[in-house]
Amino acid sequence: MSAISFLSGCTVLAMSLYSVGRGKISGTSMADMTTGTPLAIGAAVGGVAGKYMFQGIKGLFPDSNTVGAVQAACLLILTVGTLIYTIKKEQINTYHLKNVPVCLIIGFILGVLSSFLGIGGGPINLVILYFFFSMTTKAAAANSLYIILFSQATSLVSTIVTGTVPAVNWGILAGMIICGILGGMAGRVFNRKMDEKMVDKLFMVLMIVIILINIYNVFRALGASDACPAPTAAERRRESAIAGRGCGIMRSNFNLTSTSY
Repeated sequence: MSAISFLSGCTVLAMSLYSVGRGKISGTSMADMTTGTPLAIGAAVGGVAGKYMFQGIKGLFPDSNTVGAVQAACLLILTVGTLIYTIKKEQINTYHLKNVPVCLIIGFILGVLSSFLGIGGGPINLVILYFFFSMTTKAAAANSLYIILFSQATSLVSTIVTGTVPAVNWGILAGMIICGILGGMAGRVFNRKMDEKMVDKLFMVLMIVIILINIYNVFRALGASDACPAPTAAERRRESAIAGRGCGIMRSNFNLTSTSY
């Protein structure tokens, strides 16, 4: 699961870097620097905390499929809440916060979620920006990308500095980054042609798709975990002893997806 989080994090970082940079260069960015900068700084710190949270939870489960199920379940719950809020948002009173310490705290929470879930946290960011800062959908999207850029960049730097970059297929990584940038380009085109109501409808459709994907991911991960149980402590000790004597061993009875990436 570390490899998957790393690949998705790099993809989201590339997409947000292109989108934010392109908006600044063209002068069309709707990001509010007064609010967005403290949110982004908080998100940067939260991004590192989220990375360590992921590593901690990963250490609690010997089977990486269980970790995947935890991630998917968290994202499922948050996405369902996001969809409900989006449907009901016209009936909900919002705030317009300007307090810098509060922005830092909110940014920290968003950064933790972004890094832990490995998806950038975009949908969750939008709801937080709607509710606490009374932003329109388009303005919230622009500020969300700004926040994601900081949190994912900090998380990536931390991964590199601590030497915890997982083994990945660099060809797949390059392909995902290219597709992320192309997606950012397509998103800018659609954003210019769609009004706020159309953006909201598209957002809700995408939320439903994400919910269905996460339901599938939860059951798939749990099914894989049941089908390939993790080794017992005694079995791990026995294998370590064999490895220590210089004998190679292949464990065909257990699922070792965390080392296969």
